[in-house]
Amino acid sequence: MVLGLYPFADVAADGAPRLDADAGEELVRVERAAALALGPRAPEPPGTLFLTTKRVIWVSEGGKGYAVDFIAVSLHAVSRDPEAYPSPCIYTQIDTEAGSDEESDESDSEMNGEIDLLKVTEMRIVPSDPDQYFSVDGLFEAFSHCAELNPDPNAESDEENGWVHGNEGEEDMTDGSDAEFSDVNPIGQTDDCDITHAVVELQINDQRFQDAEEADKERNGNGH
Repeated sequence: MVLGLYPFADVAADGAPRLDADAGEELVRVERAAALALGPRAPEPPGTLFLTTKRVIWVSEGGKGYAVDFIAVSLHAVSRDPEAYPSPCIYTQIDTEAGSDEESDESDSEMNGEIDLLKVTEMRIVPSDPDQYFSVDGLFEAFSHCAELNPDPNAESDEENGWVHGNEGEEDMTDGSDAEFSDVNPIGQTDDCDITHAVVELQINDQRFQDAEEADKERNGNGH
């Protein structure tokens, strides 16, 4: 597993990235004219975003590119708050090798005008499509699909199905503000159904069944 952003230049003549076919990597979505903002830096000029089953790849018109493995994308969300960022975008948090260092800071990611990709922990993808609200929603769905294909191997898993339950990641992410992030999808969570609630409800119903059965036995015993 590769943590953090890394340079990407493995591009074919038609401008598409060369995928790792041996690992089963496939292209999921292409977003033209998408700007990329790394950390606190101004956005890069619009390029092309490629979402694959393994990676997020962005390539500029000049051929410069960046990539990050989905396994290192710890969280992705839709950001619509103009006070947080002037345009609707996909906000992501990235796990890095330097992320375990409490003294590391996003401002340290740029030295002498050159960005240190190993210290970039936040990335925004800004579609240039005029109908941006639909564009970011489509991107979010594609991100969620690819994230589900790359579950966090270090996440605590449920004994039954390996999923992490709860809203801790979402609460930490939004910091009490629902305005900026309208959709939040931490790795290891699913919004298809509330499995935990279903399990708890099943346990309650099972307990009620046991209590009813014991009451029947007592009535039958008293009758004899």
